[in-house]
Amino acid sequence: MSTDDVEAARRKYEERRRKIQEEEMQARRDGMNLSSGDDDEDVDDMFLTALQRKREKVHRRALLKQVLAPTMNQKEEIERKRKKKEEDKQSEEARKTLLEKHAEIMETQGVIDESERQLREEEELLDKVTRGGGLLAVTELTKGEKYDEPITTAWRPPGHIRRQTQSDYENQRKRLGISCEGENIPPPIGSFLEMKFPKSLLEFMQNEKGIVTPTAIQIQGIPVALSGRDMIGIASTGSGKTMTFVLPLVMFCLEQELKLPFMRNEGPFGLIIVPSRELARQIYDLVIEMFDAINKAGLPEMRAGLCIGGVPIGEQAKDFRNGIHIVVATPGRLSDMLTKKIINLEVCRYLVLDEADRMLDMGFEDEIKSIFYFFKAQRQTLLFSATMPKKIQFFAKSALVQPIVVNVGRAGAASLNVLQELEFVDVDNIYEYLLVKGVEVASIHGGKDQSDRHAGIEAFRKNEKDVLVATDVASKGLDFQGIEHLPEFLKMLAGDEEGIAPAGTNADKGCAYCSGLGHRITDCPKLAGIGNKTTQALARGGGDYGGF
Repeated sequence: MSTDDVEAARRKYEERRRKIQEEEMQARRDGMNLSSGDDDEDVDDMFLTALQRKREKVHRRALLKQVLAPTMNQKEEIERKRKKKEEDKQSEEARKTLLEKHAEIMETQGVIDESERQLREEEELLDKVTRGGGLLAVTELTKGEKYDEPITTAWRPPGHIRRQTQSDYENQRKRLGISCEGENIPPPIGSFLEMKFPKSLLEFMQNEKGIVTPTAIQIQGIPVALSGRDMIGIASTGSGKTMTFVLPLVMFCLEQELKLPFMRNEGPFGLIIVPSRELARQIYDLVIEMFDAINKAGLPEMRAGLCIGGVPIGEQAKDFRNGIHIVVATPGRLSDMLTKKIINLEVCRYLVLDEADRMLDMGFEDEIKSIFYFFKAQRQTLLFSATMPKKIQFFAKSALVQPIVVNVGRAGAASLNVLQELEFVDVDNIYEYLLVKGVEVASIHGGKDQSDRHAGIEAFRKNEKDVLVATDVASKGLDFQGIEHLPEFLKMLAGDEEGIAPAGTNADKGCAYCSGLGHRITDCPKLAGIGNKTTQALARGGGDYGGF
């Protein structure tokens, strides 16, 4: 019984006891008085025999027992609460991970060490920072829709590839350093011709881009995309990720245009979201070149739009009025144009998030989630990144349907082919110093106008400038062919590798949040800087990284 129940029973007993005492006193007055009838005698001082006192004591005990004994309903309530407490305890135990159970046992034995405690703290922190809604459209949220089957397409691998065994596929993946996770993974295909691309695109890639054979990510990633499957692609910068998602999208758009031409204000069918304006421009230019190559071959004309900051919205809105097949966008400007109903996603069925980890690091998580609210139906979703930390995995878990993970290289970490050495200096100072020394140099940073940034990148790409000095604006997926210089003086400036955790320590396993090496999630600089990044982006309207 609870404390309140006991207190109520006690008060009830006291009241009953008082009434009994009053009744006894009245009985004494009425006949139990041993005196000869002297009415003024004090009845409280009357004499009681031992037998009378014994009977009174037994009567009071019986009364107390009756008052305090629980009723049948009270017994049932006590039993129900006991069972519920046991069920809650069992449910809590069932939710615990093996690591948590192990830690509890170690604690009870008093032998838990510092590393065990650190792992538990990191798990709790990671769960806290990654606990957020998935990527769902508003119709899916309101109607409770959940897609269990991936989108199906008309594309099929060639017959001679379909007749190969799973062992053949695995041997080819192993030879190329490709690892895959998922169900019913499409086979790897070693040539663009066997992927069934039209002759016009094959000639364009060979003559204009110098691309003859697919890279590892393309060998597995393109068949996955052509099959309509959701995908998480992990590969280092320069591995051919862009072609992996652009080629299938171009083919899907061509198929839609041949079936039913896009009308005014219709589209896009495909949406590509990237973190920076420069990367968006690079992908947009590639799409336009492919569309031109297809159109020259006598196939229907297709249109693409660019949706980035630094350009008046009115100018960009004109490109969407005649119907659009593909939009390449940065999160901030795209969210703005969707809110203003300049763009709609009613027929969009193909979504690409390129450099997804960068976008989250830069504080664009809320913008990306808001963009998903505008989808009207199921779409094929592809996430591409040089790294795939747990933050991305949690972010995408509810958006992808039976996803296939295609990993080329070391999952969840930066490319081992890139030596990253940093020295904090000012871009403009270096740019002016090199100009004084007679060096053909270009520079880009967030303080420059978009036209100046684009001109600098194009000049460097066309070999009109020998050196490009840039902030991390240039680090997000930009592709420059033939880069060979990593000066020795940078290594001298770097000196000893200070700040790198010694081998064998917990820090060499990397951060569970950003997958960086040399620190743990509790000391993650990206996690610590998220708030500052978001504040700065709002203050400048997304200026540096392709926002509004």
